[in-house]
Amino acid sequence: MEVRNREQAEAFTTLDGSTIRVLLDAAFGGAREQSLAEASLPAGVSTQRHYHARSEEIYVLLEGTGEMEVEGDRRRVVPGDAILIPPGAWHEIRANGDGGLRFLCCCAPPYSDGDTFFE
Repeated sequence: MEVRNREQAEAFTTLDGSTIRVLLDAAFGGAREQSLAEASLPAGVSTQRHYHARSEEIYVLLEGTGEMEVEGDRRRVVPGDAILIPPGAWHEIRANGDGGLRFLCCCAPPYSDGDTFFE
């Protein structure tokens, strides 16, 4: 069994501008078919609009409020919301409110910088 606490995951900034802690993937924990990370954005900040050619993503909001855009469809998102982002779909998320935004991001196949494309 693999158990990895978030405190074991070093935070870093990704290509889209969010701060990420990789919880499980091939390098950390041996997950071969998916990856799981915790992402955060400060209040008023959004990720850079992008898409993944191969990876399907699911975001699960943990803290804060925001606005999610997937292929031009914009919606307010709050803790407890789960958002499906199909492969090839342009998307970005913006943190609204005072406290920023924290969410889980699951990718299958696992996240890869080489599968991330920007406008």
